Amino acid sequence: MTMTVNTAIAGIDDRSANKTKYLVALDVDGTLVDHDGKMTDGVRDAARAVVDAGHHVIIATGRSLGALLPIVEMIGLRTGYGVCSNGGVTIRLDPDLADGYEVIDRITFDPAPALNALRDRVPGARFAVEDAEGNFLATSRFQDDSFGIEARGVDFHHLLDAKAVRVVVNSAEASTQQFADAIAAAGLSGVTYAIGWSAWLDIAAAGVTKASALEVLRASLEVNSALTVAVGDGSNDIEMLRWAGRGVAMGQAEAEVKEAANEVTASVYDDGAVAILRSLV
Repeated sequence: MTMTVNTAIAGIDDRSANKTKYLVALDVDGTLVDHDGKMTDGVRDAARAVVDAGHHVIIATGRSLGALLPIVEMIGLRTGYGVCSNGGVTIRLDPDLADGYEVIDRITFDPAPALNALRDRVPGARFAVEDAEGNFLATSRFQDDSFGIEARGVDFHHLLDAKAVRVVVNSAEASTQQFADAIAAAGLSGVTYAIGWSAWLDIAAAGVTKASALEVLRASLEVNSALTVAVGDGSNDIEMLRWAGRGVAMGQAEAEVKEAANEVTASVYDDGAVAILRSLV
């Protein structure tokens, strides 16, 4: 996987040429917005201040592209990069492009082994696949805001033939513990996966995480590892928090997430990201 990064596009200008440049990776749900999808004025203003200061601000989210773009717009990020689908897709932002962005990396995998392993183990399972063209295919009328687009209903066997960037598994019937036990019993291999705060599972290609995509960008931007900052709250943020020179867990995060971080801030409901963002400007 090779990406060439144009540092002029990443927000560098003459006014901030002599300032320390941080690479700041920000999760979305549970970090910049609460679980109802609301971003407070304080978070928005603090994020914009970091963007305006000329740091490399990169939204790194499990959301897919269509659900990433509104967050980019909210914080005024017009140039630079974004990581979505838990590292499966990387975009370059540039207002001169027709859509304001382009996909510069998309990592796919064969979802069939994981889908087959999970089909009969998760009570009431619903499945969705983000394919190589950015479409969502889903069973059982499965739709979620994180998809960013309307999913097309298909039968389960249709999913097995797709080239997947992201696979999502959800159950309205299983408790969180029952869901976690079913995932563990499935013995998934050859993929990377993270269980959400409810009966929710995200699957990506083996070795693909937010951290793996961010590391490619960090190396290309020639940012020292010590100058990387990451803020997140979920199990899909653990690798990113460990990767960062300064990994910050949100206050409401589970214990394993906090243990992966260097520090813990307040919860998303107390604007915990604000203090971290303000410390960079």
